[in-house]
Amino acid sequence: MTSKTRLYLHRMHQLDSNVCVAVNHTSRYRLVRDSFRLASRLGDGVFWYVLMATVLLVYRADGVLPVLHMGLAGLSGTLIYKWLKGKTLRPRPYEVRQDIWLTGKPLDKFSFPSGHTLHAVVFSVVALSYYPQLAFILVPFTVMVALSRVVLGLHYPSDVLAGAMLGASIAGLSFLMV
Repeated sequence: MTSKTRLYLHRMHQLDSNVCVAVNHTSRYRLVRDSFRLASRLGDGVFWYVLMATVLLVYRADGVLPVLHMGLAGLSGTLIYKWLKGKTLRPRPYEVRQDIWLTGKPLDKFSFPSGHTLHAVVFSVVALSYYPQLAFILVPFTVMVALSRVVLGLHYPSDVLAGAMLGASIAGLSFLMV
């Protein structure tokens, strides 16, 4: 690796870290902190399970394929992000920087990539392909889940971006299987 490349990567890491601190410090406001904690907890799976159950209740037999599609894409996402976390072992921001306030609860030890963001994107992309009328709910919620990970001090912005890109890729590839 050249010294120019090392310098560029160092600057990108510094930018990522500084943005993380700035966004995280918005959690000092109770309304911000509580709103993003709620989005994060719902993004643990509760929201997606309720969405899939609702699709089955409303669309009955016609909802089975979309729900199976969401479930299989979500399962694929889980396997991929857990494998990546085990390989990269990137520590969470609050473990590295003293100026990050941990205001959420991590579900696992490592930071890269954001599994919450990955799943929010996977489920949203698949659900929207079947039910585009849900965009007014799914898009803002997915954005809130992704932002929550940085606001709560659980992930760097690059972890969230990587999770979103992986989620979109997994969702896209899942259409080749259906």
